[in-house]
Amino acid sequence: MQTMGINLIKRKLGANDNLKITILQEGNKFTITESSNFRNIEISFTLGVNFDYSLADGTELHGNWELKDNKLVGTFTRKDNGKELVALREIVGDELVQTYTYEGVSAKRIFKKA
Repeated sequence: MQTMGINLIKRKLGANDNLKITILQEGNKFTITESSNFRNIEISFTLGVNFDYSLADGTELHGNWELKDNKLVGTFTRKDNGKELVALREIVGDELVQTYTYEGVSAKRIFKKA
C-alpha cells in the first residue's frame, strides 16, 4: 500500500478492516460482495469486459478480470497516474489468496473460509 502512495493512517486502518469477500459466479458473470468495518459494496462484472472500480482508499481504477487456470486475474489501470495494478485471486486449499502487484511490489492477503 505504501508503494501505491496510501498514507500511514489509511494503511493502519486497512490492516484492521475485517474485510469479508463473497464471490458468486454465474457463467462469465461474477458478483463480488465486499464487506468491512469501513464500507459495504457489491461489484458485478463480466469476464473480459472493462469496468470502473474504486479501492477502499478512493483510488479509481479501470480494467477487467479474466479467468486463467482457475484463477481470477484482474488487470487495472489507475485513473490518476496511468500505472498498472494486477490483482490475482485464487483458492489454495480452504483459503482465498489475493495478491496485488504494483510497480514490482507484491502484497498478499489470505481469507479464511467462513
